[in-house]
Amino acid sequence: MKRKIAIIAGGDSSEHEVSLRSASGIYSFMDKERYDCTIVVFNGKDWVAIPNDVMSADKPLNDEMMAQACPIDKNDFSFTRGSVKHTFDFAYITIHGTPGENGILQGYLDMIGLPYSCCGVLAAALTFNKYACNHYLSYFGFHIANSLMLRAGQKWPNAPKIAETLGLPCFIKSNVGGSSFGCTKVKTVEDIYPAIERAFREGDEVICESFMKGTEVTCGVYKTKDKAVAFPITEVVTHNEFFDYNAKYKGEVDEITPARIPDEIRDKIQAETLRLYDIIGANGIIRVDWIITPNGQWTMDNGQWTGDMPKINLLEVNTTPGMTPTSFIPQQVRAAGLDIKDVLTDIIEDHFVDRPLR
Repeated sequence: MKRKIAIIAGGDSSEHEVSLRSASGIYSFMDKERYDCTIVVFNGKDWVAIPNDVMSADKPLNDEMMAQACPIDKNDFSFTRGSVKHTFDFAYITIHGTPGENGILQGYLDMIGLPYSCCGVLAAALTFNKYACNHYLSYFGFHIANSLMLRAGQKWPNAPKIAETLGLPCFIKSNVGGSSFGCTKVKTVEDIYPAIERAFREGDEVICESFMKGTEVTCGVYKTKDKAVAFPITEVVTHNEFFDYNAKYKGEVDEITPARIPDEIRDKIQAETLRLYDIIGANGIIRVDWIITPNGQWTMDNGQWTGDMPKINLLEVNTTPGMTPTSFIPQQVRAAGLDIKDVLTDIIEDHFVDRPLR
């Protein structure tokens, strides 16, 4: 018997379409000899299942497939096609944003007893709130940017005060969403309030952060009951002002895996990512973004680092990272000499070590 896997995608944020691309990627990666996979798409209160015989490993999710979707029964997360009722053994969550990245979906799945691939309610809610997460982790010795958090309906500091507190340039982005939309690198006092208003279109909290000049890298990790895996680190060299939507999804970036950093820095970042994983109580694959800032004369010259040990700063924790074929995690898995199919199988089967197939 094959386990029945729901790949849950979509959601209610600006990254809905990105999530659908991740779902297509995960579907193509799955071991079809072992799993029956169904993509489930969330769009507000409309939840629909795309039956596995409608999907194709060679084609992304499209309108023709969506036209054959079946409604999900929210009482038990099942769907009926013809006269046959279909249930699931496991959910692989790949929603970027609410409700799949902030703990809401996890709470529902916990209530109906369906195991899932990523963090639980508390860890998801914590990491979704960038300000709360980074300040919480700072108590465990992680270096973070100086920041302010603004809430809708409250009085904000005036623009000169924000500039004085954080310096310019600074970043202004949604505190409760991804960084692909509504994120601005602000260079002048006059641009601060327009950037805040833009970020509030993505959610009701906004974070303003000091700019840290350095080398941006990202590290993916996962753990099972019997092993901890840290993937090779990717160096992110954007062609734009910062790693924005066009850099992420339109190729306006150089993604170098493994990163051009000294071995001791690589080892430190991998160890810190695994330590963070345990502190937040993560599950499945997470990806943590870091920025390496110079310490004294520590600089890169012709691809070689020279000087003293740099400072490693935490940028952001991603508990449902992108999973398209060109996303960071699949890149890092390939660079590690692993098969993404085996990694996904590891994550799924870890939930059934003490539970036989039904």
